[in-house]
Amino acid sequence: MKCRHCQANLNVQFIDLGAAPPSNAYLDIDALHAPESYYPLRVLVCTDCWLVQTEDYAQAEEFFAPDYAYFSSFSSTWLNHAEQYVVNMIERFGLSHDSCVVEVAANDGYLLQFAKARDIPCLGIEPTSSTAAAARAKGIPIVEDFFGVRLAGELIAQGKRADLTAANNVLAHVPDINDFVSGFALLLKPQGVSTFEFPHLLKLVEENQFDTIYHEHFSYLSLTAVERIFAANGMKVFDVEEHPTHGGSLRVFAQRADTGQHPVSTKVDELLQRETSAGMKTADYYSGFQAKTDKVKDDFLSFLLEAKRQGKTVAAYGAAAKGNTLMNYAGIRPDLISFVVDRNPAKQGKYMPGSRIAIVDESRLQAAKPDYVVIFPWNLKTEVMQQLEYIRSWNGQFVTAVPHLEIA
Repeated sequence: MKCRHCQANLNVQFIDLGAAPPSNAYLDIDALHAPESYYPLRVLVCTDCWLVQTEDYAQAEEFFAPDYAYFSSFSSTWLNHAEQYVVNMIERFGLSHDSCVVEVAANDGYLLQFAKARDIPCLGIEPTSSTAAAARAKGIPIVEDFFGVRLAGELIAQGKRADLTAANNVLAHVPDINDFVSGFALLLKPQGVSTFEFPHLLKLVEENQFDTIYHEHFSYLSLTAVERIFAANGMKVFDVEEHPTHGGSLRVFAQRADTGQHPVSTKVDELLQRETSAGMKTADYYSGFQAKTDKVKDDFLSFLLEAKRQGKTVAAYGAAAKGNTLMNYAGIRPDLISFVVDRNPAKQGKYMPGSRIAIVDESRLQAAKPDYVVIFPWNLKTEVMQQLEYIRSWNGQFVTAVPHLEIA
């Protein structure tokens, strides 16, 4: 396989998580009587541009079906983050009712609703029908399509250009990252700004966040790789922020390389130096990740097996892609985790891909009173523990597996 950015040959392996179905391909009851499609989940490192990327086995459409079930608005933590982003961007870049904000991967309108509430014209781009419909229900105009040079050109032909584009947790999701970034260079007004948020590869490695690896994430991003990709596709990074979301994310600010006038912050070079000092531009940096991941898997599986031997009951909270990666790699099935609770009605009544564990509403948790509740979206651990504090009334305990097994 060749690098999806620079076309160099890929010879260094980061991790091999076996094979798994697409992480958000939740099953209905009829699908339990049919086979599932499994794809190898192997991640490689480009030693030329340092883009870390999945090995290709399927098209993006396989992973982003019309009934895509990930809705951003079910996390209050994420909604607060989105609203603060809108407030900050208005203040920093002087956005007003004369501006245009475009969000790529607008999902269910979780972010643009805050721009709309402040009378800032906005447009969402979202390829999945289920989430696009939810955004439209909030009064947000949505273009239901995948973003890239083609769509950017079509929008420009319609007289639509952006003062600000937002792209949260989507840069990692695109198979053709060059075409995707080039689309922003076209869509932006001459002095426009693009922001991109994505989990930081440095945090993934440092904190062993292997469960954030799944087929929908084609790339695992460092600022080192992103700066190079942007420069090759008409964009220039001028600032970067670190945020705690999704276990540690970067918010990168970029402008058109030909017309942008924002000075480059010293924070850009400082973070690039940190990545270099950590060894992110050496193959050795990536070589020990498999062994660390296997220990997490083994420790979690040992906990579940011991709980079963002791007659303890285990449920989980959050039918998240993270949980699917962990369970499919560990081979966990309903005999070890009875059910998964999720607040999203689009997931309730379905089954986790691969493990085929039932997804239920919160009333099941209160009725079953399990001894342990595993929190799959560990990045929302504080929020979930506060929400489910009542499990303490029957001496229930919370469990997280990543970055290491912890029972609280």
